[in-house]
Amino acid sequence: MKRNWYSKFVLIAVAALAVCIALAPCKPAAGFGGASAAFSGTSVAAQSPVAQATKAEDAIPAGQRVFYAAHSLMWPVPDPLGEAVNAYGIKDHVLVGMQSMGFSRTQQQWDQGTQAKQALKTGKVDDFIMSPMDMPDTGVDNFVALGLENNPKMRFFLQNNWAGFNNDGQKARQFQMGPPWDATTEEQLKTLNTVCEKAFEAQAKAINEKYGHPVIFIIPTSQANQTLRAMIIRKEFPGLDKQSQLFADQIGHPTAPLVTLNTYLHFATIYGRSPVGLPMPTILKRANNPKWDESFNKALQEFAWKTVIEYPYSGVKAPLSAK
Repeated sequence: MKRNWYSKFVLIAVAALAVCIALAPCKPAAGFGGASAAFSGTSVAAQSPVAQATKAEDAIPAGQRVFYAAHSLMWPVPDPLGEAVNAYGIKDHVLVGMQSMGFSRTQQQWDQGTQAKQALKTGKVDDFIMSPMDMPDTGVDNFVALGLENNPKMRFFLQNNWAGFNNDGQKARQFQMGPPWDATTEEQLKTLNTVCEKAFEAQAKAINEKYGHPVIFIIPTSQANQTLRAMIIRKEFPGLDKQSQLFADQIGHPTAPLVTLNTYLHFATIYGRSPVGLPMPTILKRANNPKWDESFNKALQEFAWKTVIEYPYSGVKAPLSAK
């Protein structure tokens, strides 16, 4: 049994590394990076299509200093997020760092890593983004406590992962493979990851109640993924014909469309702004799929924004003009 478990773990680690290498973007253009806790207006960037749409004070939030404590489903996000922030015209967004551990719970990030703790102790991180697996996870509580101790205005975000292994996230560490992606029915998708989703919400709710105000929010990646897969089954999302087009392997590592969608979810949740109108990210361009054109990119943006503003735990509400 031990040898069988070890073999599975090695295969997962190798697959994660291969996907990470395949998705690694080029060095981003100058001006990428993040930073500050309160949203405030700054000048409009002349080339920002979104910034041109409304007044500067309404469109451009202050940049954030962000840190990621991530497993492989979130590794590809920071670079395209930097692209999106730069294109929007947001200034001073800084990626403070990313502590990467494949197939990790946040408790492992706390126990085995030092980079994240060191960053939080400086008090110079505004937003701390985590990607737990099964919940509850005491590592989340630990990072929140340490962060607020050194920066009381900090915010924390949980990426609620899509169903890795095509199974509920609460079973992730059991290495149970679900059915092939394309064999999953719309009826199965309705409850595919709901136990894990509710566990995420319960822990976030408990933490916010403990501190007496919202300090932690959820990026609804799971909800978006399941809904998108159902739309694919119903042939309602042009450009995607099969559910498996979202995944690089049975573990669930993301392909370019899913990385792009997840990036827009992060952008919308962290910055409270619609990604609609942003240029196509490099990772989607590089996929070189004629079906994944500007219309496809816009559809992902609109879908991400709708998902975020309709999910209470994101903390983002649609402006009156967008409702």
